[in-house]
Amino acid sequence: MTEGRVNPLHQLDHQGISGVAVAHYNYVEAALVQAAVTRGEGRLGKGGAFLCSTGQFTGRSPRDKFVVRTPSTEGTIWWENNAAMTPESFARLKADMLAHVKGSELFVQDLYAGADPLHRLDVRVVTELAWHGLFIRHLLRRPDRTELDTFVPDWTIINCPSFKADPARHGCRTETVIALNFDEKTVLIANTAYAGENKKAVFTVLNYLLPEKGVMAMHCSANHAIGNPVDAAVFFGLSGTGKTTLSASPDRTLVGDDEHGWSDRGIFNFEGGCYAKTIDLSAAAEPEIFATTHRFGTVVENMVYDPETLDLDFSDRSLTENTRCAYPLEAISNASASGLGGHPRHVVMLTCDAFGVLPPIARLTPAQAMYHFLSGFTAKAAGTERGITEPVPTFSTCFGAPFMPRRPEVYGKLLQAKIAKNGASCWLVNTGWTGGAYGAGRRMPIKATRALLAAALDGSLSAGTFRRDPMFGFDVPVEVPGVDRALLDPRSTWADTAAYDAQARRLVEMFSKNFAQYVPFIDADVKAAAIG
Repeated sequence: MTEGRVNPLHQLDHQGISGVAVAHYNYVEAALVQAAVTRGEGRLGKGGAFLCSTGQFTGRSPRDKFVVRTPSTEGTIWWENNAAMTPESFARLKADMLAHVKGSELFVQDLYAGADPLHRLDVRVVTELAWHGLFIRHLLRRPDRTELDTFVPDWTIINCPSFKADPARHGCRTETVIALNFDEKTVLIANTAYAGENKKAVFTVLNYLLPEKGVMAMHCSANHAIGNPVDAAVFFGLSGTGKTTLSASPDRTLVGDDEHGWSDRGIFNFEGGCYAKTIDLSAAAEPEIFATTHRFGTVVENMVYDPETLDLDFSDRSLTENTRCAYPLEAISNASASGLGGHPRHVVMLTCDAFGVLPPIARLTPAQAMYHFLSGFTAKAAGTERGITEPVPTFSTCFGAPFMPRRPEVYGKLLQAKIAKNGASCWLVNTGWTGGAYGAGRRMPIKATRALLAAALDGSLSAGTFRRDPMFGFDVPVEVPGVDRALLDPRSTWADTAAYDAQARRLVEMFSKNFAQYVPFIDADVKAAAIG
């Protein structure tokens, strides 16, 4: 065994991993970069960024994700949303994967998820690829070196991209599999080198465990006023809606860009880094995120670059729309060192409306906020899942259905209670299209979105004049300084207003049809807030 630092009492034998040629424990960033380059997993880019390709899979594989069905999970998992695997199939899969890694070289990272020590989850991540170790070291939180002497994992992830599952033998769908066993506290990942599977597996585990403790697990970014953690805001949204971009505002402190908990003590980041989309990234629009792509140790995934100059091509989509970079939070100058914030004063729900009919911002009542949270309307961004090549309108409940092991009402009622208790203001923000649907209209100007959010967070927007939207029932500001007034009335941005009306009615019908599944489980005020 070789090491960065090893706890000799708790190595890999707790998972039955034996016979490996060498296991590298808790390598720091420089050692992981060196190992990855030496092993030919990628190459060093400008500034020391690590340039790599994830191969066949450039996005998550949600249809290949399984939860082991046991007596303890039978009544708690949302089985309509989570494919089941038998304990026997999981046991065969694990045994075959452990046999597969015998004689190989592995990289082990002992990390934790959750900045609040009361709710943290200690995770051991075992990978075949050095750069996967680097990625997850960025994305999870790093214990102090002295803590590693007594580190005992609550959960273990075993990731083997070179192992191909057998659907007949392992009870899965294809050769690719992500299997979570809540009894054994183990995640198995096979036949995909897409590193995002590691972080989303941890998020899924936390989404299952934390509600039992009264903690709301959220697929959201978060920030707070500089010098005032009490003035916090959270931004719900699926990938591609702007969580990373909008939370990294230079005039606020970034708590985190993707995954948080909301406990009785306030909000806390699950992660220690960011996983930002880089397609069309520019130094002018997002200077700090852009700078990370030339930072030592940043993982740059699936970006095309000049083989001689190593210049990155931020507009090249030939490998995937889902080009990304992973870096630690400290790479952002205004990031919170603690990963903690107070109870949110503002709850923002981000949607990417491919129909082009929603306004850039709308004020929601608490009941309307629950309606939109359970609906989770957006357009799946191209590339974030396999097979998605252009925005696809979708309803992803809680703005994160692929990561929700429990029924949506569990999360909805938790959020509803916390909003009521803490008096948060609620907003719906559309970062999608205006002036027409996808293919005809244009993306909402980022400058306008930033101005609207700034006004919402500083309280000035609430003091302005609003109109009631006749189609969707929420309140829309009439005028906001620095924002084109026409943008606030989406109908006026369409050349054909009759086409707008038809498109809006179509979306209302989609909302109504989708929400019917939640009607038996929700309170009367949320039912009254329903659209259509």
